[in-house]
Amino acid sequence: MRRATAIMRQPSEAIGTLPSPPHARPRAFRSSALARPRCCSPAHLGASGPASAPPVPIAEEDIFALLYTSGTTGRPKGAMLTHLGTVHSLLHFEYGLAPRDGEISVLVVPASHVTGLVAIILTMLRVAGTIVLMPAFKARDFLGLASRERMSHALLVPAMYNLCLLDPEFAAFELSSWRIGGFGGAPMPQATIEQLAAGLPNLTLVNVYGSTETTSPVTMLPLGEAATHADTVGKALPCADVVVMNDSGREAAAGESGELWIGGAMIVPGYWRNEEADRNAFCAGYWKSGNVGSVDAKGHVRVFDRKKDMINRGGFKIYCIEVESVLSRHDGVIECAVIGHTDPVLGERLHALVVPRDASVAETEL
Repeated sequence: MRRATAIMRQPSEAIGTLPSPPHARPRAFRSSALARPRCCSPAHLGASGPASAPPVPIAEEDIFALLYTSGTTGRPKGAMLTHLGTVHSLLHFEYGLAPRDGEISVLVVPASHVTGLVAIILTMLRVAGTIVLMPAFKARDFLGLASRERMSHALLVPAMYNLCLLDPEFAAFELSSWRIGGFGGAPMPQATIEQLAAGLPNLTLVNVYGSTETTSPVTMLPLGEAATHADTVGKALPCADVVVMNDSGREAAAGESGELWIGGAMIVPGYWRNEEADRNAFCAGYWKSGNVGSVDAKGHVRVFDRKKDMINRGGFKIYCIEVESVLSRHDGVIECAVIGHTDPVLGERLHALVVPRDASVAETEL
């Protein structure tokens, strides 16, 4: 029987040894024979406590978790993640990242978010791995922890990778065990990809695109394509369907831009007790992502911007992410963000917010 030496622990503190489940990991996607769940009353528990509670059948479409997401609307909505969708996401992470038994991951993203819960906690449980908890991300502390614990797996946002590279002692940390580096939530600057490749030759970067409503992964870059296809978020995963819809409500041709609609067993059935939000966000089994993107003839998906964030400058559509990607390639730029600013003549104009590496970076140079 395979054993996990520490399913979850604080840094350098194992909490015991737990046996792996006696059965092989499930491969079946559906099982319609499961009954609807029943509630257990206090009388069912008895004097011996929860151990004597009767088993509760779980159906595949039952709610596994309620994760609240605000997106760009500002008001949180409870996405209803199902058991079926969560299992599909775990299978997708296994397919796309190829995690090995006994992986060691450091959890630095919120455990209450879909990335922390599904991509890290549940994925590590599935491979009998180890989860090292980190209360808050600080680059120096993360590097030290990753080195001491021989971390092999992590999912971070691009800014975290950049902050690690900015540490003057980055090269001194022993990170040769780090094999899988997932990222998402924002584009990864080409300069960051190149620096990581030079400093961590054993690390494979993987762009993962998804959301709470999709129980996380929809697309992933095939392993080894981070440098050659940095402008894409990869290809649709086996059980995901990505459709580009134009402003006329029709499917766009390959390479044309439009709103990304996403379908598949991982899509949540809706928001908790919010029929209005359901009507606005879901259509014919697809979730309307609100992201503008395209899918090329080879299946590579590109995400240009949030539909609401696209800037219209005198009738010319500008995607903030594209401008940010160009700015981030400058050696003197640490971070940047592009927003629209009201213009009395053109309607909108670009306004870039830049964090320079030092005072020598001039505005005219950018």
